[in-house]
Amino acid sequence: MDSARAPDGGKFKVGLTGGIGCGKTAVSDRFAALGASIIDTDLIAHALTVPGGAAMDALLHEFGPAFITADGALDRVRMRELVFSDPAAKARLEAILHPRIRAATAAAAAVATGAYLIYVVPLLIESGGWRERVARVLVIDCPEELQIARVMRRNAMSEAQVRAIMANQVSRTERLAAADDVLTNDGSLEALDHQIALLHAKYLAFSERMALFPVQRL
Repeated sequence: MDSARAPDGGKFKVGLTGGIGCGKTAVSDRFAALGASIIDTDLIAHALTVPGGAAMDALLHEFGPAFITADGALDRVRMRELVFSDPAAKARLEAILHPRIRAATAAAAAVATGAYLIYVVPLLIESGGWRERVARVLVIDCPEELQIARVMRRNAMSEAQVRAIMANQVSRTERLAAADDVLTNDGSLEALDHQIALLHAKYLAFSERMALFPVQRL
């Protein structure tokens, strides 16, 4: 894309995405250690929906107390079950959360000090609009059976539960088709670190080039 169209300041920006269990956090943590600024939309969404979070009044008004836990947080399990079965409810939830997430990411980007920005957006391909905010889309990829095994082990979910979540995400093929860069996370951490180091060098070069020629395509 034309990097001059990307908002949130003049830094080079990457959108990092991947299916559940592909290792987005492991990858973003490693980029952070190399000097990138990480803005994780899942963490922002979580902060909006904890007790006293900025989205809680609107969520209570829209969905009622049945979707709020005893301590005042969003009942994520119940909400996930609702939006998986009811597209209209999903749209209502997104209408509350997405504008607040966009505002929070813009605020975080404005004060970021890293060499470049990485937005971690699990539903980057699905949600629309993010492609215009970043210069590159980085997809973390691994075989679907490995995704399922990781999530079952990490979250104590059944295979059916994990597959239901995956069914509400774009397919692996669609995600890879939208990628500018791909990291394969199906082996050792050493292999992952090697791929990340190569991409980090590439992104630093893009960032330096963008600073000199801000209207060119990357």
